[in-house]
Amino acid sequence: MAKTLQLDVVTPARTLLSGEVESLVAPAVEGYLGVLPNHAPMIVALVPGIFKYRQDNATHELAIGGGLMEIAHNKVTLLADTAEKPEEIDDERAAAAKERAEKRLHEKLPGLDIHRAEIALKKAIIRLRVSAHKIKH
Repeated sequence: MAKTLQLDVVTPARTLLSGEVESLVAPAVEGYLGVLPNHAPMIVALVPGIFKYRQDNATHELAIGGGLMEIAHNKVTLLADTAEKPEEIDDERAAAAKERAEKRLHEKLPGLDIHRAEIALKKAIIRLRVSAHKIKH
């Protein structure tokens, strides 16, 4: 019985991560989905959220902007719209995006796409939460 899974996290711009992991938890449309070795094959739609994976007995996080995840034969391929490691997140930029989204939602100007503004706010909050777990040197 396998003790790890191969995880590949790919965005349109790059391969963010490729390696063996012990488990993962992904933000799926129907709620967070946990995956262990020997998981049943499936394809899952993902929403913006915090993607967690366990590697070398440590838990790591990524901020993802949604996408698709395929699980098959102890291999997980995450095709993410966007994905960032904590150390890649610009805190000031994420905080400014959060403020802009909150302002748009508060003002409710004519023509505002509320759904889009809510998603922008959620992504900014996710980025700030993941960024809070940066390893401090």
